[in-house]
Amino acid sequence: MRDVTTAQNTLDVQPTPLALLLLGREADPKSERGVECPGDLPSPSDPDLVERARAAKEKLGDKVFVLGHHYQRDEVIQFADVTGDSFKLARDAAAKPEAEYIVFCGVHFMAESADILTGDDQKVVLPDLAAGCSMADMATAEQVAECWDVLVEAGIAEQVVPVSYMNSSADIKAFTGKHGGTICTSSNAKRALDWAFEQGEKVLFLPDQHLGRNTAVRDMGMSLDDCVLYNPHKPNGGLTVEELRNAKMILWRGHCSVHGRFSLDSVNDVRERVPGVNVLVHPECKHEVVAAADYVGSTEYIINTLEAAPAGSKWAIGTELNLVRRVAAAHPDKEIVFLDKTVCFCSTMNRIDLPHLVWTLESLAEGNLVNRIEVDRETESFAKLALERMLALP
Repeated sequence: MRDVTTAQNTLDVQPTPLALLLLGREADPKSERGVECPGDLPSPSDPDLVERARAAKEKLGDKVFVLGHHYQRDEVIQFADVTGDSFKLARDAAAKPEAEYIVFCGVHFMAESADILTGDDQKVVLPDLAAGCSMADMATAEQVAECWDVLVEAGIAEQVVPVSYMNSSADIKAFTGKHGGTICTSSNAKRALDWAFEQGEKVLFLPDQHLGRNTAVRDMGMSLDDCVLYNPHKPNGGLTVEELRNAKMILWRGHCSVHGRFSLDSVNDVRERVPGVNVLVHPECKHEVVAAADYVGSTEYIINTLEAAPAGSKWAIGTELNLVRRVAAAHPDKEIVFLDKTVCFCSTMNRIDLPHLVWTLESLAEGNLVNRIEVDRETESFAKLALERMLALP
């Protein structure tokens, strides 16, 4: 692994084959892990890929609207009509009703959210069905239904309000809506939890334990003892009835495979290597990392903080590497380094590459609808209810 020490010599890295390991073939199509690409992709070595993408996009004109998540590769981002985090992009899509095709360069749950929020006549397309989210995969509908049964048996279900992170499947969003809960983002998690505790005495937080714990403890003044960890792979979640009854926050045992890599050692090491550095991390990081950081916030917060930072300042960023590399290039007057010494791309997000985008755009331009992401009506109805509760938060 290459040592990450300066913005110039450490952000020019490439993902290893292991980092881009294919997740799942011939899998359940509803899974975040997706299935094989149904078409023949152009070769990555094709020198005309950029021109082919541009030509297909121009041929489609206003019929297509391309969304690019912040963690995408630069080769894909260059063709995005808008960039942002998952919820911003879904709302941008909903605000573009004239676009027949929404090409979401992100991952599966993001495309689902876009389908939920866009019109019935719009078609959401994911360039690679295997572009998923390991965190979202950590909470299935069956597991969450079983968890709710455990809460019912413990006699506390009526006191519990589910709050689900945006990084969850449509099925989990629908469960949340059906059980009186709301969705949250990393930007509004505290507001969502404040609302939830006005509705009930406890919160079931899905599926990212770290965002839930960090928000409860760091932003709301709870103690770590107020939080328990529900493990769906253990009987009763590995918890006693007494532990469930005493808890305020019931955290699902899920995490982001990217942000979960950062450690307290990473923070201590970068402070030694870069004197005077400001450590800025995403709230999906572990609690001890967040506690040791100087600044904590969402992807948009990270971008805005670096834009406002004075020239000559030093920053170590704890989030996905594509974004860190991009903001470092945008701010050459600041020293911006990756928090960890090892390369950490979001491997499934990186599945959306230029060959997949070219194949998608050319297929659509030829009138062939490919890789459509479509949420069934009942799931959409309850998921939208949960999203609307979030939109109504003060």
